[in-house]
Amino acid sequence: MKKQIILPKHIAVLEQMGENIKLARKRRKLTAIQVAERAGIARSTLYLVEKGDSSVAMGAYFNVLRVLGLQNDFLKLAADDEMGRKLQDLDLL
Repeated sequence: MKKQIILPKHIAVLEQMGENIKLARKRRKLTAIQVAERAGIARSTLYLVEKGDSSVAMGAYFNVLRVLGLQNDFLKLAADDEMGRKLQDLDLL
């Protein structure tokens, strides 16, 4: 499998997402073991999710969010495609 190349400024976005997930878990007073078991992933994978690691499958991120009751946050990804709409509007002219 080809390794994804991510620029440092974008790595910071992933790291912030991981931190947000970790904080959400802690606010719910759930242990890492509890969340990992409920998400059906290894504890080490949850550790990577909470670090914002780009090598973790999107499904693992989704399952962690599901356990935390945040699965609908996935629907926010690329939901407001302002640039895409502008490009589409240019094609209509």
